Amino acid sequence: MSEPRLPPESPDAWSRLFTVAEANALLPELVPVLTDLQRGKAELDELRGALDLLTPAMRGNGHGAEAATIEQRLHEVGTGLASGIRSITEQGIEVKDLDHGLIDFPSLRDDHVVFLCWRLGEGPVVAYWHEIRAGFAGRHPL
Repeated sequence: MSEPRLPPESPDAWSRLFTVAEANALLPELVPVLTDLQRGKAELDELRGALDLLTPAMRGNGHGAEAATIEQRLHEVGTGLASGIRSITEQGIEVKDLDHGLIDFPSLRDDHVVFLCWRLGEGPVVAYWHEIRAGFAGRHPL
């Protein structure tokens, strides 16, 4: 029998909690990683679209090598994305949306955990937070 899970708002549910200053200090390191992940996600989407255009009949009609090349590149890009995401999540940061470069830093606020919310292009500092269950739409200025 597994141990009961703590609610995500509980500080004990997280391996690391960030202050605003700690989150801000990591942004210069995270921006190039997120930019690369965003590019990789766009390429992955493009490759999936290209592969979807190759119907099963086309694969048997001279396009099998093209499909294999696309599938190989899909694997390479997917592996790179997984590695990049892992490099961020291993720091205790949540990756929420690669298309927008959206990340959340768990942080303590009024004795419960909230997310410090930041996305690519918002500026050099984290300026928003939201309740764990509220998501991006529930953001508030710091």
